[in-house]
Amino acid sequence: MAHWSRRMRKAPAGVVIFLLAAAGMASGALGQIAPKDTPLVTDLSSHLISINSSFTGTELLIYGAVDQPGDVVVVVRGPREPAVVRRKERVLGVWANRDAVQFGKVPVYYAVAANQPLEQVTSPGVLGRLQLGMEHLRFEPEAGLADSTVREFRDALIQGRLRAGLFQNQPEPVVFLGPKLFRVSVDLPASVSVGTYQAEVYLFRDGQVTSAQSSPLFVNKSGLEQDMFELSRRRPALYGLLAIVLSLAAGWIANFVMRRG
Repeated sequence: MAHWSRRMRKAPAGVVIFLLAAAGMASGALGQIAPKDTPLVTDLSSHLISINSSFTGTELLIYGAVDQPGDVVVVVRGPREPAVVRRKERVLGVWANRDAVQFGKVPVYYAVAANQPLEQVTSPGVLGRLQLGMEHLRFEPEAGLADSTVREFRDALIQGRLRAGLFQNQPEPVVFLGPKLFRVSVDLPASVSVGTYQAEVYLFRDGQVTSAQSSPLFVNKSGLEQDMFELSRRRPALYGLLAIVLSLAAGWIANFVMRRG
């Protein structure tokens, strides 16, 4: 019997209601600012998300306007990094890591939303080319593996990130607030990684992309967390020594409190 190791997520923060109202009031402005030959105009509620000790997740609002009716698909992709998937099996009554597969390019975060099911928006070929939908994501498995093994570990990787909230295949759908203005909200969990993300918006008509826009989203640490993060990257030896000292101090304080009690 196999058991896949996974990470837990904390619940995201509440909805940023006033931004939705702002998006509604901005609908007319979007139409006035956009040139007449621009079929798609989009923006984000924030281009910078700061992570500190009290960060419990947040909600990103993506909104925009189209010049004529069409289908809108929104994708938020995190930085791509290598990922190792391990399979645990019970050996002599103890769970132990057995097989492992490494994938080369896996987004640390991925969410896709549309105003209707993706298979009704365009063809599988276009979905595959743009990597829209979990089944169309292209990872790079290590060489020499059987196709069945790659599929098994790939499915486990996706399921683990879905449970952690880092992959979202069915967030809130893209909603049209009238014939031109649209919006969609995407949850970013507390475990989201730092880095540069991309929010991509595609406008489809008759199954073909007629316009697309991409906006950067920066996720950074702030305050003491940022200082410790930079120290771990620039002075790893000093960071390790500091971590040991803090651990010893915490243990000493806990022991002192227990004795006093």
